[in-house]
Amino acid sequence: MFSGIVEEMATVVALRRDGGNVDFTLTCSFVGELKIDQSVSHNGVCLTVVAIDGDHYTVTAMRETLERSNLGLLQVGDHVNVERSMLMNGRLDGHIVQGHVDGTARCTEKVDADGSTYFTFQYAYSREMARRGYFTVDKGSVTVNGVSLTVCNPTEDTFQVAIIPYTMENTNFQDIEVGTVVNVEFDILGKYIARLQSLV
Repeated sequence: MFSGIVEEMATVVALRRDGGNVDFTLTCSFVGELKIDQSVSHNGVCLTVVAIDGDHYTVTAMRETLERSNLGLLQVGDHVNVERSMLMNGRLDGHIVQGHVDGTARCTEKVDADGSTYFTFQYAYSREMARRGYFTVDKGSVTVNGVSLTVCNPTEDTFQVAIIPYTMENTNFQDIEVGTVVNVEFDILGKYIARLQSLV
């Protein structure tokens, strides 16, 4: 379980394919605090630490994860938003994030807003998925590349988020341009409500 409050950006230092899986080796400031089998969110995807070597650590993504997320697009040198699992003894500063990415979206617009930046993202829409809670609502929560954000101006298949300078400087939103593919996790509370309504 995560909060969507990104701790920092890790850097991809190596990639290794193993059948349908990919081992990602990364470096960041808290490698020395990690342990084997620990869960870490990478661009919003929960992955397990499988190896630690000095200031590098390795996680493995299976084929399904690569197909449902933007991890398969990563290259050496890319920035990845990382967050360790949430401690259950403090404030929930973001929202409840599972680290189970629902799919990807593509940036269709990036607009300066006098210091902050508005990003618009478009995702594949289907009525069936919407009935199951895969949609956004105005002022609701959404996770983009592991960042907990507030939705504004949602449509059937798009939503907008406003990024303040701090978030821009400390996450890989600084690398997002029109055409960039991002990971999206819709709000788990909305999914539960949608499921409950389908049973009534």
